Amino acid sequence: MNIILFSRRFGRAHSLSLNHPFALAGVAAAVVGLLGVAFTVGMQLGQHNGARLAASTPGQLAKAVAMQKQEIAEMRAQVQQRVDALAARMGQVNAHVVRLDALGKRLTQMANIDSREFNFDAAPSVGGPESEGLAAQIPDLSALISGLESRVALRDSQLAALENVILQKELRAQIMPEGRPVRNGFISSYFGERQDPFTGHQAFHKGVDFASEAGSEVIAVAAGVVTYAGDKQGYGTVVEINHGDGFVTRYGHNKQNLVQVGQTVTRGERIALMGSTGRSTGPHVHFEVVRGGNQVDPLSFIGR
Repeated sequence: MNIILFSRRFGRAHSLSLNHPFALAGVAAAVVGLLGVAFTVGMQLGQHNGARLAASTPGQLAKAVAMQKQEIAEMRAQVQQRVDALAARMGQVNAHVVRLDALGKRLTQMANIDSREFNFDAAPSVGGPESEGLAAQIPDLSALISGLESRVALRDSQLAALENVILQKELRAQIMPEGRPVRNGFISSYFGERQDPFTGHQAFHKGVDFASEAGSEVIAVAAGVVTYAGDKQGYGTVVEINHGDGFVTRYGHNKQNLVQVGQTVTRGERIALMGSTGRSTGPHVHFEVVRGGNQVDPLSFIGR
């Protein structure tokens, strides 16, 4: 629901949205306050002028009435100015609330939270027993709105911090190695001790080999930046990607690299074509995961 306030001084209307509980409470308090001000002013003017008019001549009465009308007009102008100022502040608060609602909806989507748990389109449910023995009081409207503005600003900073945490969590998930470096193929050799295919001696294999047809796609297992793309002894044509947080992945024995140094890649992006370059017995990709400078078993990341 919207309330439209007309300002004689500025010659335009102010529209306030009451879809949020903060805005509705502020407008309700403003209405109560203005009614109290008008009642108090009327009582004071009536008491002051009633005694004065009782002993006046017709000319004095006319003059007194004119002065009273002028006082009322001035009072109305002052009240209108205050209403305009409060309307402007409420408009700013309402705009801020709308932004918070939009941010809240975005965060619930980013965090995969059920929208029914945090419904930003509906007012939160509140209640409690009525306080006894307290007389009705007219609130200080300026202090009320100032308090509301402070609460909104606090919520804004809290939601912004939460958004930053969620974004960092999403980024971390994107740069964490996960999955297989090929779309099709099978594991032909595992990480760890094995018999060297060329010498027949026991040797430590620092990665996992995925075999498939020559020319098959080799894909990045996480987002990152290409730090090496070229030939390296033993690896043949190889691609290295730095994912940050101490993680590097390496893809060796490629037939052709499809990326260049400095290029950013995303998870699942094609980076090379499978081949048998370097120290290799047939078409496959030698896949390594390096963490903190040391090769670790890629199987713990492939199965994530």
